[in-house]
Amino acid sequence: MRVTISPVARHVFLRLGLLGALLAFPARALIVPFTGWTPVDGNANVWTDSAGACLLREERHGQAFPTFDTQDKALAFAKRLQASLGKSAVREVVTQPVGRAGGWAVLAAYTYEDGGVAYRISQLYLSDSGILRTVTGSSAQHEASECVNAMREFLRYLAN
Repeated sequence: MRVTISPVARHVFLRLGLLGALLAFPARALIVPFTGWTPVDGNANVWTDSAGACLLREERHGQAFPTFDTQDKALAFAKRLQASLGKSAVREVVTQPVGRAGGWAVLAAYTYEDGGVAYRISQLYLSDSGILRTVTGSSAQHEASECVNAMREFLRYLAN
């Protein structure tokens, strides 16, 4: 089954490198625990639901990124990230530390507008052996498909 993503959604998702133009290295394939989700164009790092309403992307960046071994360290980064994102073209920015096995990650949520369409983005920042790895979920701001809450819960509690 081949899933088609609208050009606007694809454009938005490809532009989501909000930490700057980072050099991406190949990452291990993202394991998406949702029935009916498929890789986009055979890329196991980009997944969409069967209706094309939600999109997940995993990226490994060449940028050094610390491992947060305490909630306070993750919270300090979350505050800096929120301030940085608040100065960019996104709005309604919220960040928080999230517990992961053996440490902490940071989850950011914000609204991004492109071509007159608002998208709600959830982006998880993880340290993968000292290198930044992000898992980003995207859907139209008022999308009511079942995939939206499942995707957000995956990012909040399970993505690692």
